[in-house]
Amino acid sequence: MFGLSQKEDKFYLYFTQSTEIISKSLKRLQVIMQQDSVSSEDAAQMNRFEHEADNVTKQILERLNSTFITPLDREDIYKLAQVLDDIVDFAEGTVERMHLYRTGKPSLGAQELVHLVGLAAAQIQIAFSCLGQIHFQKTKILAAAEEIYHLESAGDKLYRQEVARLFEYEKDPIEIIKWKEILEHIETLLDHCESIADLLKSVVLKYD
Repeated sequence: MFGLSQKEDKFYLYFTQSTEIISKSLKRLQVIMQQDSVSSEDAAQMNRFEHEADNVTKQILERLNSTFITPLDREDIYKLAQVLDDIVDFAEGTVERMHLYRTGKPSLGAQELVHLVGLAAAQIQIAFSCLGQIHFQKTKILAAAEEIYHLESAGDKLYRQEVARLFEYEKDPIEIIKWKEILEHIETLLDHCESIADLLKSVVLKYD
């Protein structure tokens, strides 16, 4: 309508591409977390996902700078693009550290933490698929945001338990340092998912 649909579709298409890359990268991360070690190809694949995400983010920002009228507030589009990109950055950073540190198979708790991130990413995809019809899909977007909050809260609790377990049972201080940093990276992934939920909720309330 009024010549805006093509511009709107372009932004929503970019967001869809971004969430699809997130989904691919986190599915790969979940597989890697079940392996005994991280290969060079695992690290390279995650790096390719990170570059894909960067490219989509660049396209969003270029479109933002060249579009006079945007379907959402410019600031919201900018923030959403950046936080979506951050998720892939931290997923790639997690695998990179596991590869460089030559870690063994992650604990079940670490695997579960990544599983929670994957569930949160699925909710992000649901929410972003509704943005193009925000006036009619507010309830669905808000429900996805609430589920992300729930998953982030569960992740915080699990993260603290895993760090406590690490200090209690791991005798090698080097291993403690390695895994504490990796666990922090995974926990930050969930924090970014929560940031997206906050932004989505804010965007929806503007259209209320």
